[in-house]
This record gives sequence, C-alpha cells and structure tokens, in this order.
Amino acid sequence: MPDMADRSPVLRIITQVARESLKPLGLAQRGRSRLWMDDHGWWLGVVEFTPSRIAGSGLYVGAMWLWHDVDHLAFHVDAVRVGSELFRSEDQFTPLALELGREAAANVTVLREKFPDLSEVVRYLMSRPVRRGSFWDNFDPGIAAALAGDTVTARDHFERVLREDALATWMVEAQVKARELHAVAADRDAVTAWVTRAVDSCRSKLGLGPLPSAIS
Repeated sequence: MPDMADRSPVLRIITQVARESLKPLGLAQRGRSRLWMDDHGWWLGVVEFTPSRIAGSGLYVGAMWLWHDVDHLAFHVDAVRVGSELFRSEDQFTPLALELGREAAANVTVLREKFPDLSEVVRYLMSRPVRRGSFWDNFDPGIAAALAGDTVTARDHFERVLREDALATWMVEAQVKARELHAVAADRDAVTAWVTRAVDSCRSKLGLGPLPSAIS
C-alpha cells in the first residue's frame, strides 16, 4: 500500500523536480519510485527522495558497488543525507523540493568527480579506516586490492571477512564470495573476471542490462 506521501501532491512535485534536476545529468528514474540511478557500469550513483512517515521528503545520495550482486539498490558510500522536509501546502513545499533537487544534482556531480575510474575507487576503498565490526569495510577493500594486484592486502581483508561470525544468510553468502576471491587473489585476470560476472549478475537483477564496457 502506498504511503501517505504518495497519495498527496508530494510525489508529483518530487518527480517533477527530479526530472528537471537529474534527468539532464543522465540519471534514470527507477519505475515510478522516488529512486534515481546514475549508471557507471560497475557502480551506480543512487538518489532517493526519502519518504517520511507523514507527507514530505528527505534526500539520500550515495554510491553502490555492483559487485555485491544483490537484487535491490543499496548505499555503500554516503554522499549526503538530508532530513525530511514536511509538506503543508504546494506553495510551501515546492521551493523546499527544488532545493532538494539542487542538492541531489550537486552530490551526483561530487560522486562522479570522486570516482571517475577504477583506480580512484581502489584508492578510496583502500584508504578508508576499517571500522570495528563492520563487515563490508573489509570485503570491499579486499576486492579493490585484488583488482589493483595487491595480493597480500586483498587476502588479509578476505581473511578478516572469513573470521567474522556468520550470523545471517547474507553473511554466509558474502563469506563464500570472500573465499572464492581469496583463492584467486594472486591472479588479477581471474579477479577481474569474477567481478565482471558479479556485476553482470547484479545488473540483470536490477533490470539494467549487460555491463556496457570493461571494468576500468
């Protein structure tokens, strides 16, 4: 059942604002949802005009690594989060929505400049501090290191993933992937092939079509 915001003028205003601010940048709306995607082949910029419990909207912009091979959009890197702006009337809410649209467009540009190619993503992931108890803070840098040909660092990260207690199905599945990658970490071509298969699978699950070009 749609929420209250989607039965009000909020969704119409947000959709119009997003079309004006994000569509010219090349982003595509996911169906009729509040989600917009900036497709870079093996990663996505994701924009969500987040619904509130009452009529209104917030904003969440981030990046998603498609090697996670999941069937839903996710935020693996945060660019910006904005709390909900409440809807009281169209005249009151429209300028607030326009500001959300401008902020969304600005942060899409920030992500594009931050991650122009694989080497910059690798540099970013390998330079981030690993937060205690954060599963993905080892998984993603492990993939980055393996893609960069740094076998020792890659295997160290994957071994940390494998030492975690798998308390949920998704953790078990991630550890299977980490074990596969640990085994081929010394073979850069094999790692790239593994990541390419995962990205293609994820793109298929998200309805995005095949990877348009090689991971680079």
